[in-house]
Amino acid sequence: MISARFEPDDAQLVIAGTEAAPEEAWLEGRRARVPGRIEARDDAWEVRFPLRVPRWGGPPLPLPSGEYRVRVPGAEFDGSVPLRVFAGLRAQLRGDLLVVGPPVDPLYDDPEAQGALERRYADRSVPLENAVFFESFYGRGAGCNPLALDRELSRVAPGITRYWSVVDLSVRVPDGAVAVAEGSPEWWRARSAARLLIVNDWLRRRYVRRPGQRVLQTWHGTPLKRLALHRPGFAPRRAAAVVKESLRWDVLLAQNPYAATVLRKAYAFFGRPLWVEGYPRNDLLVAGDAAAVRAELAIGADERVLLYAPTWRDDREEIVDFLDPAALASETGAVVLVRGHSRTLLPGADVAGPRVIDVTAYPDTAPLLLAADALITDYSSVMFDFGVTGKPMYFLVPDMEHYRGQLRGFYFDLARRAPGPLVRTQEELVAALADDPAPYADRYAAWTARFNARDDGRASERVVARILDQGLLDR
Repeated sequence: MISARFEPDDAQLVIAGTEAAPEEAWLEGRRARVPGRIEARDDAWEVRFPLRVPRWGGPPLPLPSGEYRVRVPGAEFDGSVPLRVFAGLRAQLRGDLLVVGPPVDPLYDDPEAQGALERRYADRSVPLENAVFFESFYGRGAGCNPLALDRELSRVAPGITRYWSVVDLSVRVPDGAVAVAEGSPEWWRARSAARLLIVNDWLRRRYVRRPGQRVLQTWHGTPLKRLALHRPGFAPRRAAAVVKESLRWDVLLAQNPYAATVLRKAYAFFGRPLWVEGYPRNDLLVAGDAAAVRAELAIGADERVLLYAPTWRDDREEIVDFLDPAALASETGAVVLVRGHSRTLLPGADVAGPRVIDVTAYPDTAPLLLAADALITDYSSVMFDFGVTGKPMYFLVPDMEHYRGQLRGFYFDLARRAPGPLVRTQEELVAALADDPAPYADRYAAWTARFNARDDGRASERVVARILDQGLLDR
């Protein structure tokens, strides 16, 4: 006989049986695999699955939202455990399927209930707080430029309240910050009360600007691919959405003068301040500790590390399959880190193999760039960040004609300016990795002069100084 229960005090799912005890058991999700602890007695056994686990050396946090198969070999059960909200998550067991979600009362899942919260948000008249509402990549992580600005604000103005918008509490937020789960009453209240919103992508849901409230849009990369109003084909509804979104922003941050020109035109961002200060997220690349990041990833100090970080595609949800990471690791003797774009985090699944580490769910990209010895990318904006390191770049672009000609288009000729070789196949990539990168030295120098002149390790300091000097927040 098999039974199941939740133990809220210990944040565990417990499966119990009276037959022979299994030798192993685990929860299996797209981006998390959690082993169970087996406790066997003479006539019974239990498997305890923790629902709060540490990842990447951090503290125990709730499992990411999603579905997990309960794998207990030899045990079959078709019962269920009703939905419970506890320990920073909500969970329900349906047969062998564990469904995990954010700790939002199910009452608020109803569209009518969310509508009521939106209306209350729009009508709120409570005083603004000396607080920041941060959001990075729609709450899927706490990284990029918002994270760097959070760190600097907490250093120079520790009295400012820092809210972080997250999809669920599996997202690790900085020490001292307050995580608010999207769609919860707390999320709507924090979004309304904060004097400053700092985001790196479009604002979602309804947004109503309150008197005295401002939005700093940091964006999330210098663009190679065409954006917003510059995307191929004229779509009136898309153009209207772009302009509506742009009008929500009070200040726009750009990494360099080139990006400032592109972003201003692509988002029709006219008549408002555009700060060209370098990217705060790249400060870490100047002064960070690569050895500490490698230790966190369990990579030896002397190992060669290759980071594969392609961008997303408009015609697919998951990461591109142009590279066999395990074969690349075998052929080069390196550790291969695979970093999918944030848009591939939710629909995708971790890749695995000897000397392969899927770091798509790693909290932030900058430490991975710091830890890598070389970058393999395609059209991703990480190419403009990695230049700060001075380390080699390689461009695996088997679909360049399709991407450039049909999906997006480019702002400049990558083949002519790339600071590293463009290759079409994995065989060509392996050969390029074995070559001396010296022939690209002049291109690399021109690249960093154009795109990284302000990435000097002090961008966060400059941006926060402007925030405080211009009264967007009080010290």
